[in-house]
Amino acid sequence: MPNRGVIPVLLALLAWPCPARETAPPAPKPWETAAWTLESGLLWGVGNNTPLPYRLVPTQLSWRSAEAFVRPLSDGSRLMIRHRFTLLATWVQQGPESRYVGGAASPSIEWWNPAGTWCLFGGAGGGAGWIDARSVPGGQGQDFTLNWFLRGGIERVTRKGAVLSAGLMFQHLSNGGQTDPNPGIDALGFTLGYSWRF
Repeated sequence: MPNRGVIPVLLALLAWPCPARETAPPAPKPWETAAWTLESGLLWGVGNNTPLPYRLVPTQLSWRSAEAFVRPLSDGSRLMIRHRFTLLATWVQQGPESRYVGGAASPSIEWWNPAGTWCLFGGAGGGAGWIDARSVPGGQGQDFTLNWFLRGGIERVTRKGAVLSAGLMFQHLSNGGQTDPNPGIDALGFTLGYSWRF
């Protein structure tokens, strides 16, 4: 027969309150913090600014602010604008030049679904930079070059809070008429990106 003193001890242990589990605070929504985004893709020359068949491989490192202007919608989704500043490094895969480096700024216009798990984005902006001009007919007339772009696409939040993106991008490079001729480059293509918050 078991010792009678053991049973009350076992019952006391079973009845002892378990410490409450600490619940982690909910992860911030993607628009509540600033984020870095690394994007790359492939752009093909379009239009008739130059007879040369340019092909560009842009790589962009962008910083986006937390939401700057927001309009909550009745279904729980959000339409917002975030500030976006970008460092550009473009490899000229096909064309007389070989590289372009510069900077640009633009708003990031985003519509987020009510759960904050995906968004549609767009924006347009520009800046300036340098290309290694070669004085080739149809190529760029000087190293200092202005840039302008238009972009749009979709972003998806992963389970770990990172954001993956896929989009379309149009980019224009020219020197603003500072040389004659001033052919410029118009290029259209796709980009893929990865964002992380801090």
